[in-house]
Amino acid sequence: QVQLVESGGGLVQAGGSLRLSCAASGRSDSRYVMGWFRQAPGKDREFVAAISWSGSITYYADSVKGRFTISRDNAKNTVYLQMNSLKPEDTAPYYCAARRAVVVGPGMYDYWGQGTQVTVSS
Repeated sequence: QVQLVESGGGLVQAGGSLRLSCAASGRSDSRYVMGWFRQAPGKDREFVAAISWSGSITYYADSVKGRFTISRDNAKNTVYLQMNSLKPEDTAPYYCAARRAVVVGPGMYDYWGQGTQVTVSS
């Protein structure tokens, strides 16, 4: 089992920045691909970004490309999502997820956090 805890959400004005963190604990003998997702009210869950275990491969949704950056620090068992130039349409709870896989990107993930709310005011 892997436990994921997100933090760093909050209220920010359009054009501002936030950095989300996801701390992982539990089983650490597997190399996990880590991802971020979001789900605005009334909408389907949306893939945001993913990163390989080594950090050398990243993948972004078109809607956030050039504005968001995913990174990880394996020594701290933590994944980050730096969000710049935020827009009101970025408002949603953001979820961290992990999966035992080689492919970096959207799709099925094995473990999920509880989410952290991001609200962008216009």
